[in-house]
Amino acid sequence: MLGMSVVGAMILSTLVAPVDSPAASVPSERITLDIKTINGSGCPAGTATASADVASDNTSFTVHYTNFTARAGGGAPALDARKNCQINVLVHVPQGFTYAIAEVDYRGFAHLESGASALEQANYYFTGTAPTARVRHTFPGPFHGVWRASDVTEVAELVFAPCGESRNLNINAELRADAGSSAGSSFIEMDSEHASVDTIYHFAWKTC
Repeated sequence: MLGMSVVGAMILSTLVAPVDSPAASVPSERITLDIKTINGSGCPAGTATASADVASDNTSFTVHYTNFTARAGGGAPALDARKNCQINVLVHVPQGFTYAIAEVDYRGFAHLESGASALEQANYYFTGTAPTARVRHTFPGPFHGVWRASDVTEVAELVFAPCGESRNLNINAELRADAGSSAGSSFIEMDSEHASVDTIYHFAWKTC
């Protein structure tokens, strides 16, 4: 298990300051969203492996995963070392507003043996637009506990949904585990069965 000073350094290395929303205010009308499809090796279609809900102040929405885990070592099958989950969601936006994803906060749980490592990376895109770049966050072993990572988009680079159009948001997340030189079992997961282990997408609002 890592000492507190090393854990703190790992967490701080993946955290960055939030950005201000381009809009003067967020919509007052309650935002809703619908998950249209869920698929991937980390969340097979037809299983209740992911859900989402919007914050009461319309500033973000949270994705809750179940059993989204990558494993390596200790006899784990090679296919378990890389898991992905793609969610297609429609955000219902009030008239006169549009949104972008300004920041994403990832949290999960991991157990990594000495010599092992893990990776989390994700991106998103609106249907009909190019995907954003994948941002990698790596975690070396030994480690046992909650991991955290954040991706932040600069204001000038925000990609907004087209005004007046219903465009689904596609979210692609990936977890990888690498046993490396270790002999034991290691894993990294995003699983809401652990307290406070969720992925939070922060909105940037803009008037149309």
